[in-house]
Amino acid sequence: MPPRMPALDTFPPLRAWQRKAMVEYLRRRAEDFTAVATPGAGKTTFALRIAAELLADGTVEAVTVVAPTEHLKTQWAQAAARVGIQLDAAFRNADLHSAADFHGAVVTYAQVGMAPQVHRRRTMTRRTLVILDEIHHAGDARTWGDGVKAAFEPAVRRLMLTGTPFRSDDNPIPFISYERGGDGLLRSRADSVYGYSDALRDGVVRPVLFLAYSGETRWRTNAGDELAARLGEPMTQDLIAQAWRTALDPAGDWMPQVLRAADARLSVLRANGMPDAGGLVIASDQQVARAYAKLLEQVTGEKAAVVLSDDQGASARIATFAASEQRWLVAVRMVSEGVDIPRLAVGVYATSASTPLYFAQAIGRFVRARRSGETASVFLPSVPHLLGLASEMEAERDHVLGKPKDREGFEDDLLERAQRDDGASGELEKRFAALSATAELDQVIFDGASFGTAAQAGTPEEEEYLGLPGLLTADQVSLLLTKRQAEQLAAQKLRAALRTAEPAAAAPAAVPPPMSAAQRRVALRRQLNALVAARHHRTGQPHGKIHAELRRICGGPPSAQATIEQLEERIATVQTL
Repeated sequence: MPPRMPALDTFPPLRAWQRKAMVEYLRRRAEDFTAVATPGAGKTTFALRIAAELLADGTVEAVTVVAPTEHLKTQWAQAAARVGIQLDAAFRNADLHSAADFHGAVVTYAQVGMAPQVHRRRTMTRRTLVILDEIHHAGDARTWGDGVKAAFEPAVRRLMLTGTPFRSDDNPIPFISYERGGDGLLRSRADSVYGYSDALRDGVVRPVLFLAYSGETRWRTNAGDELAARLGEPMTQDLIAQAWRTALDPAGDWMPQVLRAADARLSVLRANGMPDAGGLVIASDQQVARAYAKLLEQVTGEKAAVVLSDDQGASARIATFAASEQRWLVAVRMVSEGVDIPRLAVGVYATSASTPLYFAQAIGRFVRARRSGETASVFLPSVPHLLGLASEMEAERDHVLGKPKDREGFEDDLLERAQRDDGASGELEKRFAALSATAELDQVIFDGASFGTAAQAGTPEEEEYLGLPGLLTADQVSLLLTKRQAEQLAAQKLRAALRTAEPAAAAPAAVPPPMSAAQRRVALRRQLNALVAARHHRTGQPHGKIHAELRRICGGPPSAQATIEQLEERIATVQTL
């Protein structure tokens, strides 16, 4: 018996961007439509409403959803069922056709890549709408892209969705439109774009505070040399990779200190308006994930849920955590994209993955707003490339074909090399060994600006930032961070004055020593933030847009990474705007 048609009047109300995009879609009636919307904005609801409209007016008879993972197949089928669209999440390539009591099926890109002709026959049998979720995955492997193109060329309609930066390779993504720009390069073109800054303004997503932790690290190289470096200081990519690896070592002090701080932040959120707030630690591999879970149990006294791979039990564990009030979930990458756990509000980015695509996917797990004023907090190593990504949360990236490719930020293969032990054996073998690492709060990044000065873990200065209220608007977050920073600096000056105070009869005070480069950068960042805040109050422009304009004029990276000379140039420039 064929399934009942979905009733349009039972759909939840659409958000403004969803209504606008739907009107544009129905006006065009084009075969292909690409919607880019930030994680948490409601791409699934938008796509299902389009599906319902097309089923109701007879444009299509069937719906196929292509998702990145097995877990997301279940999530899509459940969301569709809630609005009266029945999709078979258990469909396998061997089934050849969907059962008659379904409107269609949900499959993965891997499924399509393995048997494109099966899906081509399904598409040709009935007039079909194909929803390609996170369409950039069609470029993950050439076979996936070729399979998607072969399988779904006969579709009556194709709706492409993505919520993250497009890829950085030169593989064209099937069914995406490309336009040649003035520089002669082809760039992807979306039909509807709803970015993080738009969603933040509309209250659809949460403001995200990034708490970047630096610290002293010490390790032994494969050659047997002992090295030490401060995480976040300028150094070669190889040294960054090794210091980063040392910090993330569960046997050191850095991770326990950061996890303790993250759990303290989670407690603040739970006590101030988000009683079920949950935390997620994103780890690089299974062994480390288990070690982090043990650390969390020691810190909190409560077991953490662990999701290690995209296997049969993973979806159930994620669903159980999402519906519970358990404090922490530890995962290896698979919770980085599309997985819907709205109560996640605190994250620890403890992975080596550092591409803009992956970073945006990971941060997207924390931005989904449930009520006005909720905020998200993400703890991360003070690694220059990660700080840059955190400062550019609002950046929109197109897929560019033919552009000479510099490394996209941090060179991931260096970190992979640092993570790998040599396979040699023998008495003379010397393996990489993390020796020690300590953590301190380096800075807080919000809306493209950097706040605060270094604060040792466990000190009142750190607690000032960990104790920020959990329910705040974006403007309130910015004002409060500015106030906290001013108080912190005033307290530092007072302590310095008390230390150097001398009786009036004493000899004239010595000239204070010149500031170190690190102190100079902090002072310049503080001055730049104050000038940007003043311009924000004069013009109403968001802080992030002012910082972006300064970068456009002056060049260089975000202020969290900028050199002393770059900060000085931006200060001079903003004073003339």
